[in-house]
Amino acid sequence: MALGDLMVSRLSQSSVSVVTNHHYDDGCASSAAYSQDDGDYSLASRRRDSEAASSSYGNATTAPVVFSTTTTSMAYLPQTVVLCELRHDAFEASSPLGPSRSGFVSKWRLKERMKTGCVALVLCLNISVDPPDVIKISPCARMECWIDPFSMAPPKALETIGKNLSSQYERWQPRARYKVQLDPTVDEVRKLCLTCRKYAKTERVLFHYNGHGVPKPTANGEIWLFNKSYTQYIPLPISELDSWLKTPSIYVFDCSAAGMIINAFSELHEWGSSGSSGSSRDCILLAACETHETLPQSVEFPADVFTSCLTTPIKMALKWFCRRSLLKEIIDESLIDRIPGRQNDRKTVLGELNWIFTAVTDTIAWNVLPRDLFQRLFRQDLLVASLFRNFLLAERIMRSANCSPISHPMLPPTHQHHMWDAWDMAAEICLSQLPQLVQDSNAEFQPSPFFTEQLMAFEVWLDHGSEHKKPPEQLPIVLQVLLSQCHRFRALVLLGRFLDMGPWAVDLALSVGIFPYVLKLLPTTTNELRQILVFIWTKILALDKSCQVDLVKDGGHAYFIRFLDSSGAFPEQRAMAAFVLAVIVDGHRRGQEACLEANLISVCLGHLEAPRPNDPSLEPLFVQWICLCLGKLWEDFAEAQIMGREANSVARLAPLLSEPQPEVRAAAVFALSTLLDIGFDTGKSVGDDEFDDDEKIRTEDSIIKSLLNVVSDGSPLVRAEVAVALARFAFGHKQHLKAVAASYWKPQSSSLLASFPSLAKIHDAGTATIVSSHSSPVTRVTSESQPVLRESRASSSSPHGSSGLMHGSPLSDDSSQHSDTGIIHDGVSNGVVHPPRALDNAVYSQCVLAMFTLAKDPSPRIETLGRRVLSIIGIEQVAAKTSNPSGRRGEARTSHTPLAGLTRSSSWFDMHAGHLPLTFRTPPVSPPRTSYLAGLRRVCSLEFRPHLMGSPDSGLADPLLGASGSERSLLPQSTIYNWSCGHFSKPLLGGADDSEMIATRREEKEKFALEHIAKCQHSSISKLNNNPIANWDTKFETGTKTTLLHPFSPIVIAADESERIRVWNYEEATLLNGFDNHAFPDKGISKMFLINELDDCLLLVASCDGSIRIWRDYMTKGKQKLVTAFSSIQGNKPSARGLNVVFDWQQQSGYLYASGEMPSIMLWDLEKEQLVNSIPSFSDCAVTTLSTSHVHGGQLAAGFADGSVRLYDVRTPDMLACSVRPHQRAEKVVGISFQPGLDPAKIVSASQAGDIRFLDLRTTRDAYLTIDAHRGSLTALAVHRHAPIIASGSARQLIKVFSLQGEQLGIIRYYPSFMAQKIGSVSSLTFHPYQVLLAAGSADSFVSVYTDDKAQARQ
Repeated sequence: MALGDLMVSRLSQSSVSVVTNHHYDDGCASSAAYSQDDGDYSLASRRRDSEAASSSYGNATTAPVVFSTTTTSMAYLPQTVVLCELRHDAFEASSPLGPSRSGFVSKWRLKERMKTGCVALVLCLNISVDPPDVIKISPCARMECWIDPFSMAPPKALETIGKNLSSQYERWQPRARYKVQLDPTVDEVRKLCLTCRKYAKTERVLFHYNGHGVPKPTANGEIWLFNKSYTQYIPLPISELDSWLKTPSIYVFDCSAAGMIINAFSELHEWGSSGSSGSSRDCILLAACETHETLPQSVEFPADVFTSCLTTPIKMALKWFCRRSLLKEIIDESLIDRIPGRQNDRKTVLGELNWIFTAVTDTIAWNVLPRDLFQRLFRQDLLVASLFRNFLLAERIMRSANCSPISHPMLPPTHQHHMWDAWDMAAEICLSQLPQLVQDSNAEFQPSPFFTEQLMAFEVWLDHGSEHKKPPEQLPIVLQVLLSQCHRFRALVLLGRFLDMGPWAVDLALSVGIFPYVLKLLPTTTNELRQILVFIWTKILALDKSCQVDLVKDGGHAYFIRFLDSSGAFPEQRAMAAFVLAVIVDGHRRGQEACLEANLISVCLGHLEAPRPNDPSLEPLFVQWICLCLGKLWEDFAEAQIMGREANSVARLAPLLSEPQPEVRAAAVFALSTLLDIGFDTGKSVGDDEFDDDEKIRTEDSIIKSLLNVVSDGSPLVRAEVAVALARFAFGHKQHLKAVAASYWKPQSSSLLASFPSLAKIHDAGTATIVSSHSSPVTRVTSESQPVLRESRASSSSPHGSSGLMHGSPLSDDSSQHSDTGIIHDGVSNGVVHPPRALDNAVYSQCVLAMFTLAKDPSPRIETLGRRVLSIIGIEQVAAKTSNPSGRRGEARTSHTPLAGLTRSSSWFDMHAGHLPLTFRTPPVSPPRTSYLAGLRRVCSLEFRPHLMGSPDSGLADPLLGASGSERSLLPQSTIYNWSCGHFSKPLLGGADDSEMIATRREEKEKFALEHIAKCQHSSISKLNNNPIANWDTKFETGTKTTLLHPFSPIVIAADESERIRVWNYEEATLLNGFDNHAFPDKGISKMFLINELDDCLLLVASCDGSIRIWRDYMTKGKQKLVTAFSSIQGNKPSARGLNVVFDWQQQSGYLYASGEMPSIMLWDLEKEQLVNSIPSFSDCAVTTLSTSHVHGGQLAAGFADGSVRLYDVRTPDMLACSVRPHQRAEKVVGISFQPGLDPAKIVSASQAGDIRFLDLRTTRDAYLTIDAHRGSLTALAVHRHAPIIASGSARQLIKVFSLQGEQLGIIRYYPSFMAQKIGSVSSLTFHPYQVLLAAGSADSFVSVYTDDKAQARQ
C-alpha cells in the first residue's frame, strides 16, 4: 500500500472517536444514532426511539410499572465521547510549541560546511635506497600507488607514483588544487604549505606524507625530509608544520611508527591550549600505525597499504577479500583491475560496489560514533568523509597484518563490525560474476540483494522498534537507497513510517544526513513520490522551521503550491502541503514574497469557495491549515494584506467562524486578525498607500464585526485568538478606543447619558437593545434618542445573543466629541502624521465591551489575555489581596490569575463583565436607573483604572507609546499556529495500541454497567436503610451545595457555595483532593456532572453565573487540570438576584443545556464547543430546573418558577413538545426528571410546596400519581436512573424515599450518633447511576451515603 493511501486510511480512522461495537440480541432498540457532524438525528433513529419506547412500555396509562419486563439495553450506554481532542490536553497550562529552530534540533544542522580546497602530497620514497632503521624482508612489499617502483628508472617511477597518487585523490575531490613534492627538502615543504594555505584561505588543507624512504618519526614528533644533495635526512618538527598549515587541516601520515606524530600533535596542542586550542579543534590526523609498529611488508599487501585503502578502497578491499575467499581458486586476481563500469555510475558493477561500500561504512560509523563526531567527520567535508569511510577499511585490513591505524579524533574499533559481513557477501556476489562479465561484454550483471535485504531489516525494525529501543542501524542505508530509482519508492515509504514515530525519529534522520536528499527529490513529477515527499517534509518542518530558508532558496515552495492545487491529492495530504507553506512564510519575508508571487492567495481562497456540503476535499484539517497559511502569508506584510483585501478574502473567511470544529474557527480568526494592519511592517513602500483607504476601513470594519460574533465562543482556543485580534485592532485604533474607554471615567453629563443607548444593538430605526456578554437592564430608545428603561427581557431566538453590533458611542453627542478632539485625531506614529482612519463609533463601543468580557473570562488564560488587551487602551487592573479563608489549608489553588478574593457587584459593569476584584463588598442590589452610567463608572474604577498622564484633558494614558521596538513585545501573540503545528509532530499513521487499550477499558466499564443496570431494574427495594454507610464532614463553612457519586469508584464529590470542591473516598473514609473551582468564591456552584463516564471521566462544574469549567485528574491531590471553560449564558441579562442558572448534561447527544431567569434555554454542543441553538422557553417565568433524557438524545424537560413543566425535543422543528402545569400552587419547580426506563414521556416533578407529581405526557396532561411528600419545604429531588426509586429532601431536616408507585420506602431524620443529632437542612440529593446508593448533602456541611437494606445486609 502506498504511504499516501496508508496515511489517508490511518488518518480517517484516527479522526473518529473509538467506539466499541457490542451486539446484544435482546430485542431492544439501541439509542438514537447521533451524528456529531450535523447535530441532527436521522428519521430512522427517531423511529427506533419510538419503537423502543412502545415496546418497553406499551400503552401504559396506569401508575404501576413492572420493571421485570424491561430489558437491559445498550441504549442506556451512550457512545458519544466529547472533549478528548488534542486541544483539550492541558490547553490552559501550556500550548504546544510550533516548528522549532533551537534546542536539540540544531545539532543535526552543521554550524558550517567545510571544503578541502588544497591538497599537498609529499612523497619521501628515495627509491632504491632503504632507510637505515628499517630491515626489509625478502620478498617484500614494493607497490606504491599500484606501481612497482623498480619496474622503471627511479626518477620516472617517482614522478609516475606522484601523478597516480594525485589522480587517486582527485576521484574524491576533483575541484581541489593538488600540489606534489617528490623527495623534498624542508624549505620546499615550507613553501608548499604556505602556498596551500594562501590558496585555500579558510578552507581545509590536506597534507599527505609518505615516509617509506626515510627513517621513522622521532620521539619528539619530527618527520624526516632530505637535504638538497640527498646525503642527509633533515628533521621537520611537527610544530613548524602545524604553524605553516594552520587550521583547518587534515594530515595523512603513511609511515612506520606514525603514532609518534599523533602523540606529538597531542602534546603540542595541550601545551599551547591557550593559543592554539582552535587549531586542535579543527585538526584531523590519520596515521598508518601505532608508535611501536612498522608497516606490513608482506607481498600480499602493497607497500603503501594505508594509502591504497584511503584512495582506492574498492580495489584494495576486493584484492584482500579475494585472497581470503574460496573464490581465489577460480578467479584470477588480475580481473579485479578490469572490473567494468565507473564508480559514480550505480548501474555498473564498479558503481554498485562503491555504492554498497559507502552504505556499509556510513552505517558502521553511524552506529559506533557519537552524533556530533559523526557529523563532523562524515557530513561536514566530502573529502574528509571519504577518507574516514576508507579509514574504516584500512583498520580492518591492516589489523589482519597486526598493524593498528589510529586517528585524531580517535575512533572506536570497527574492524569486527557485523556490517562487514554484508560487504563480504556483496563482494563475493560481484567476484563470482566477474569472469563472465569480463569475457562477455553483453553479459547482464545481476545486482546485489544488499539494499533489498537491508530495507527489509529496516521494515522489521519499524514493526517492533520504538523510541526506547536501539535506533535502526539501517538508517544510513535508507539514505543511500534514495539515490536509486528502483528502490526509492519503498525507501521513502519506510522513511515516512520512521519519521512518523516522533520528533526523535525526525532528528535521527536529519542527523544521518537525509535533508539534502529529500530536497533534491522535490522536482520529481511522479505522483506517488510527490505524496510521500509532502508527508516527509511535513514531519521535517514540524521539527525544524529553519528548513524554510533552504526550501525557498531551491524553489521548493512552488512544488508545494502546485501540490496544493492538484486534483489527485487527498485532503489530509493537501493539509500537509498547506502546513509546509505556512512554515515557509512564517516570519520569513523572502518566503512570503516568493509565495505571493506564486499566487498562493488565490490558490488558497479557491479552495475555500468550493461548495462545502458536497466537496469531500474540504476536510476540517485542510480548511484549518488553509486559514493558517493565509494568515502567516500576510502577517505583517502590507503587500500581501492589500492583495488579500482585493481578493475579497474576508467574505471567504468569515463564514468559517461558524464551522463546527473549534480549530477551524480559531484558524479563521487568526487569518482575519492578521489582515488588520497594525503598523509593524518595516517593508512598506510609498506605493502601499495607493490602496484605497476607504476600502481598507470597510475591510477592517467587516473583520471586526465578524470577530465580535465569536467573542463568546465555547472554545478557549477561539476566544484566545479573538483576544489577540482585538489587541491588534487596538494597536491600529488606539486613540479611538481610548476615547470610548475614557468616557467611562469622565464627569457624567446629560448629553452623555442621552448618547449611551448608542451602545446598543439596533433592531430598527427607532429602537435599540443593549447586548453584551451579560446584558444589563435593557434600554429602549425612541427616534429622538431619549432613553426609556424597562424591566422586561430582550427576547431573541438567535443562538448568538451578542452577535449584534452597537451603533453610536458614548461620544456620539457633540460636546463629548469636542472635548476629546485631541484624543480622536491624535494619529501620530513615528513622527508621521496620518489622517484619522476611524470606523463607526459603535464598533469601538462594542470592542471595548468585548475586551471587558474577555477580561472576565472563566478561563484563566483568556482572562489574562483580555487584561493585556485592556492595557493597550490604557486600562489597568487594581490588584486585590489574595484571601484564603479557613478550611482551605492544604488545598490546591488551581487558578494562576493574579486576581483573588474578588467579590460580586450588580452594577451595570458587573452585569456586562462578570466578577470584579474589590477590596470590599458591595451589596447585591441594582443601582437606581437614573445613575446608570454612574454605576458603570463607579465599578470600573474599583477594578480597572486609567493610567496616569500629565495632561488632564487626555483622560487616559498610553502605556505603549515610546520606542517602537518595544511595542511589538507588548502585543499578545497568537497561539493557534504553534498549537496546530503540534498535530504534525505526533504520529499520524498509527495509534492502534492506545485505541485497543481504551476500547478494552470501556468494554469492562460497559459490562459492569449493564450488569448493575439489570440488577437495578429487577430489584425489589423494600426499604432504604436509615443508617448511612458513610458520613463525611466536608468542613464547608457554608454547607454542601451539591454532591455527585462516581459511577465506577467509591467516591463522592461535593462542592459548597464558595465553589470549593472536595473529593472523598467513602469506603476508606479518606479525602483524595480539594481545590477551588476558581478564585471568585461568591458565584456559587449550581451543579456538577461527570462527562464521558464510560471512558476517562471529566468533571463539569457549572456555576450559578453560567460559567462552565471542566476538570480532569480531579481525584488526585494537586493534579487537577482545567480542560476547558466558557460562559454558557452569553447575551442574557441578570436580574437583581442574579441569573441563578440551572443546567443539565446529556451524554447521548453531547449537549449541555443552560437556562435561568432568561427567555430561552441555551443548547451547547460540547463536541463542537459551540452554542448550536437557543430554545425559546415559551414562558415569562424563569426556568428553575432542567432534566434531560438518559436514553433519548435531544429530549429535555424544564420546570418553571410558576409551577409549570415543559417537554422539549430539539430534533423537531417546533422544539416544544408539551406544556403542562401539574403544580396548581404557583410554587417553583425544585426538581424534575425522566422516569427510569426507555419511555420518553414519563416524568417526575416536584415543587417547592412539597408535592411530587408523576406525569405521562403522551396520554394525559394531569398527574397520574401525586405524593404530598413535604409541606412547603421541599428543597431537592433525585430520581434513580434505572431503579424504581426516588428521593426528596426538605429544609425541615428530613429525607423521604418512595417507589415509583408512591410507596414510602424510608424516612431519614437523624445521623447515626449516640445523641441522635438531626440531619441538616437538605441541600442536595443524588443517586448512584448504577447502584442503589443515595448521597445527601446538607446545610451543616455533612454528606451521607445511604443504601437499601438488602445491599447493606450483603455488605
